[in-house]
Amino acid sequence: MSVPTLKGMTWSHPRGYDPMVACSSLWNQKTGIAIEWDKRSLQDFESFPVEELARAYDLIVIDHPHVGQITAERCLEPLDVAGREAECAALASGSVGRSYPSYNWQGRQWAFPIDAAAQVQAWRPDALDAPPARWSEVLDLARQGRVLLPLRPPHVLMVFYTLAGNFGHLRTTDPSHDLIDIVAGSDVFEAMREIAALVDPACFEMDPIAVSERMTEADSRIVCAPLIYGYVSYAAAGFRPHRLAFADIPVIGSSGPIGSALGGTGIAVSAFSKARDAAIDFAYWVASGDVQRGPYAAAGGQPGHAAAWEDQTVNEATGNFYRDTRATLEGAWVRPRHDGYMAFQQAASDRILSGMTSRHKAAEVVADLNRLFRESTLVPGAAGKS
Repeated sequence: MSVPTLKGMTWSHPRGYDPMVACSSLWNQKTGIAIEWDKRSLQDFESFPVEELARAYDLIVIDHPHVGQITAERCLEPLDVAGREAECAALASGSVGRSYPSYNWQGRQWAFPIDAAAQVQAWRPDALDAPPARWSEVLDLARQGRVLLPLRPPHVLMVFYTLAGNFGHLRTTDPSHDLIDIVAGSDVFEAMREIAALVDPACFEMDPIAVSERMTEADSRIVCAPLIYGYVSYAAAGFRPHRLAFADIPVIGSSGPIGSALGGTGIAVSAFSKARDAAIDFAYWVASGDVQRGPYAAAGGQPGHAAAWEDQTVNEATGNFYRDTRATLEGAWVRPRHDGYMAFQQAASDRILSGMTSRHKAAEVVADLNRLFRESTLVPGAAGKS
């Protein structure tokens, strides 16, 4: 019987690609099974149809808001298979925040977390004594021209989510209800409008990678990105001219660093794979604590298992990236995941962006967000078509 060669798809950044290649090489030595990895851009990663990928690849790196769509399309294989209950339980117990349950939908586990992330704070330890602890301190730095904020869709919506979550305003992910109260949502929108007026307008075209690149340039004046998905690569010595440090989000509410929009990625297996058992075996292995804190982290990955987040060696190599952001991860908010959400995420991002750049009234923008949210379940993909 021939040994299969699997195909995998991940995203195009050293954090997303390098650890998969490194771990697959070890897996090949261990099992004789080769895995060839392709990569796609961050923008494609957030929007490309998962079904198309599932028909072309055995292993797919996904993010959790896709799971409702995935369930409806039947394009992924559930990973909570019979006989592996103890392994599933071990992975669940190693969840950083709600990373593991974020891939559970309608009673099944559709992916295992291999990368844990949320909006955290990036700062320059060579230029600041400490990261801002309060949002008011961020505004002071922004008035000095020293702050950037990724506002390219969908990150403009992620900033809205995180500020709303930190205020304590996000109460539900059920689209039969409003996403947020009009008055509370208006407060969040005005807070966004305030900081957007203080930062470089180029932020509206910037994602977290672009912001991180600007912050780490040799002559950069930027010292703080208050809400940004953390990229551990920039915390490593020598990766860029300036090394970034990462911290919990600066608070605008009164309950600590809660409410950040959870991100990260999970490893999933295609329902169309002709080598599903082999792919599932790899998924369990690469998501395990020993692999995550060992070869996965060593290859530049940003692990999704708590064993790595708590590991002394892993933290020393990254300026305590994991320990210094853990509270934010533990208090992070899981985005809605129903079928139709992904279209809402794009439409809502576009609406916030147009509201900010065209000076629309906050209450009108929030009312449109709530309308789009309710409409997102009527027909999959309906949000944004009205």
